[in-house]
Amino acid sequence: MSILKLENLSKSFGVGTAEAKVLNDINLEVEEGEFLVLLGFSGTGKTTLINMLAGIDMPTNGSVSFKGKPVTGPGPERGVIFQSYSLMPWLTVSGNVSLAVETVFPKLSKAERAEKVAHYVKMVGLSHAASRRPAELSGGMRQRVNVARALAMNPEVLLLDEPLSALDALTRANLADEIEHIWEADKKTCVLITNDVDEAIVLADRIIVLNPNGTLGEEFKVSIPRPRDRVEMNNDETFKKLRADVTSYLMDVGIEAKVEGSRQLPDVTPIHGVPAAVAQAQDGMIENRFLDFSQLDKVYPTPKGPLTVVEDFDLKINKGEFISLIGHSGCGKSTVLTMAAGLNEISKGAIKLDGRHVEGADPERAVVFQSPNLFPWLTARENVAIGVDKVYPRASVAERQDVVEYYLERVGLADSMNKGAADLSNGMKQRVGIARAFALSPKLLLLDEPFGMLDSLTRWELQEVLMEVWSRTKVTAICVTHDVDEAILLADRVVMMTNGPQATIGKITDVKLPRPRTRKALLEHPDYYTYRQEVLDFLEEYEHGAKPKPKPKAIAAE
Repeated sequence: MSILKLENLSKSFGVGTAEAKVLNDINLEVEEGEFLVLLGFSGTGKTTLINMLAGIDMPTNGSVSFKGKPVTGPGPERGVIFQSYSLMPWLTVSGNVSLAVETVFPKLSKAERAEKVAHYVKMVGLSHAASRRPAELSGGMRQRVNVARALAMNPEVLLLDEPLSALDALTRANLADEIEHIWEADKKTCVLITNDVDEAIVLADRIIVLNPNGTLGEEFKVSIPRPRDRVEMNNDETFKKLRADVTSYLMDVGIEAKVEGSRQLPDVTPIHGVPAAVAQAQDGMIENRFLDFSQLDKVYPTPKGPLTVVEDFDLKINKGEFISLIGHSGCGKSTVLTMAAGLNEISKGAIKLDGRHVEGADPERAVVFQSPNLFPWLTARENVAIGVDKVYPRASVAERQDVVEYYLERVGLADSMNKGAADLSNGMKQRVGIARAFALSPKLLLLDEPFGMLDSLTRWELQEVLMEVWSRTKVTAICVTHDVDEAILLADRVVMMTNGPQATIGKITDVKLPRPRTRKALLEHPDYYTYRQEVLDFLEEYEHGAKPKPKPKAIAAE
């Protein structure tokens, strides 16, 4: 029996020539007790759809009904968990949950309300923090309060609007597992919108893709038995096929082929050497230990004494290698990267690049941060030109412009070079950041979770952009990431770090998959899931605060 029904539903914003249709002729039935996942990406109308299911917004055409009755506004039978926390900062965890209970169950006695609040606070694992206020909680804990508050209203349907997207990977996975356990226990009807394929497969009975044009796309049934263990599923053939099918569909409908590449890189050399089409993509490479991390430590002073964040980090990287650095939050990945960039002082040991010690920032080491830090009053072209003007002082104005335009074209911004940074989407801003880094023709490219703030499809697209541009320069690169698939897609070697403090290298996996690489091709490669399992096993081992093991001795690149 269907509990929610959408018939010929459309939603537009604006009028006349300014009208924008967000959802287009949606017909959908949600079965009672079902866990339905709507999978889509930025701009596909996912949140608009959830808002109409919740009764927060009304359709332009068509209808939404709950148990056969029209939805005309919000109701306690439909609980919503939003992406943002929306907690009352002056109330405790219990106080925030109690607010919902008092609203929905005003006739309960004080003792009954307190019992109900305590029950749901315990259900999301926050009994130990019941008296804390939101400012004292982590992002994951704040979202747990949101979940508890929605559950305490005892709704018949739980509507989840990307509730995990602002969390780090480990917290996100743990909270997704908890939501599945709660659903299993209560068998509430759940509708989740997300942009994460693995999250969808772990949670869903049925996945429906929301296309970029606001229509419903392909439907995928998830027949994998519950409970679903993320690590075990990595060896499940049904999971692998479903994952490949969903990913392939999303990439086909969401990533348009870009026919670009008419400009040539001019034959000019930056102040730190190279180009001539980056020395014909670094020619024969080799050059062992081009980048050498030697027994590196980072120690911070604290009121309780020195805190060693990174200890004895020892890694030798060949010229042209692409290294992924992965580990749980707080393991010192970004600390290592900022020391390599010269932005963070080395406490002990040394870093040598091309035979010279790294001391202070230098354009020979380009960094792409999670947030691209563009000057908002400048255009995309002007943001890239700032660095180019400094590293090509002997080039003519026309040659420098050619360098800027070449890399902006390569990252898919040929038609947006003159747009102001403030008018660019997050994905476009990050493209500018990537173009700016490559345009410096650095000896070392450092990427600090460059796609961490982007939705999955934009992330996939920019990973392929990065791979394409990197293949033309073969610049030595290190990418810090928490995404296992990203780590394998990009890297020649995946370097895994143990938990902090005193984090060090725990394991290194050589990724011998053919290049050039695409996500579709990798998912079909017979060795891909073996590499994925190695990294997942390591992360699983260190998930619960395991202490560092002695690191392997043979760390040098072969």
